[in-house]
Amino acid sequence: MNAEGKGLRKNPIQEIFWTRTGLLLLILLVTSGLTMVASSAMAPGTGKNLVTAVATGTLVSAIVGFGQTLITATATQRAMLTPIVEESRQALRDLSAEYRSMNREFFPTHVFEPTAEPNPVFNRLMMQDLQNTRQYLFRGFSGRHAAARLLLSRAEWEFRAVVSDPGNLSGISGRARYLIRQSAADVDHDTINAQLLEEIRIGLVGLYLARSRCTRMEVTVISDPPIDRLEIFDESVWVTLYSDARTTSQYPRTLRFTEGSFIYAMERAEFVRISASRHAQHLVITPNTTREEFIAEFEKVTGTTLTEEEFLELNAEFYNFLREFSVTAELGS
Repeated sequence: MNAEGKGLRKNPIQEIFWTRTGLLLLILLVTSGLTMVASSAMAPGTGKNLVTAVATGTLVSAIVGFGQTLITATATQRAMLTPIVEESRQALRDLSAEYRSMNREFFPTHVFEPTAEPNPVFNRLMMQDLQNTRQYLFRGFSGRHAAARLLLSRAEWEFRAVVSDPGNLSGISGRARYLIRQSAADVDHDTINAQLLEEIRIGLVGLYLARSRCTRMEVTVISDPPIDRLEIFDESVWVTLYSDARTTSQYPRTLRFTEGSFIYAMERAEFVRISASRHAQHLVITPNTTREEFIAEFEKVTGTTLTEEEFLELNAEFYNFLREFSVTAELGS
């Protein structure tokens, strides 16, 4: 029982003394007491017996009235007050349930503030969501982190991704602006572009290296991806806000919503729309895809040639990234 319920359910004896009936009982008791005192001071034969009888009758009336009032107050409380208290409790429970439902629909379950390094708590919770999902949907810039998560796990998923086209500089302008905001003032724009193009190539090679973790990979390469990163699991969606102009950290603010939320339904529908675009290039990778097949598909969807030597270099760069990421995010090896 909560404090409010205790406040409503007062002791019936206490209630008696705060009513007119209680005042009447008090008057009777005082009258009986005074009469008895007067009787004890009177001599026999002067009406003492009458006064004593009055005192005794008054006392008996007070006792009987007290008992009757107590019983009546208790019965009244059970008949009237208790149902009102229960109805109030039920109304509060219904209101709380409605607010919890609204929270699940519109508010994030977790908010992770911007950081300069990978947040271990953030990454452990996301890895738990990944471990408990059957389908992993990723929309981001390069796919490096998605490939790393797949390789650091021990399950098998259906994986679909939307990443940026390394052959289109206009598609990386949003991420370039974000990096410029959190870099030195004299940063070279061409250097940033070259770095981003290399990250996309590393991410695609990383996804190929993680193919054994998935029954099937479908990678959609588009020229103008949304700047915010999106990771969708069976029971949650994670939105990383690279579009937040106030952020100057390498890893921006991230929000996690549950499967029953409005954001989950909206982002999943948007992901399906983008990945099904007829203007995008699609790369399918299975556990049986050979290196030669991947290199051929890479050239077809990106419009850039990937030599054997370049593949090996990107392979090495991805594993360097994987080792660094697993250490800073405290995900093990």
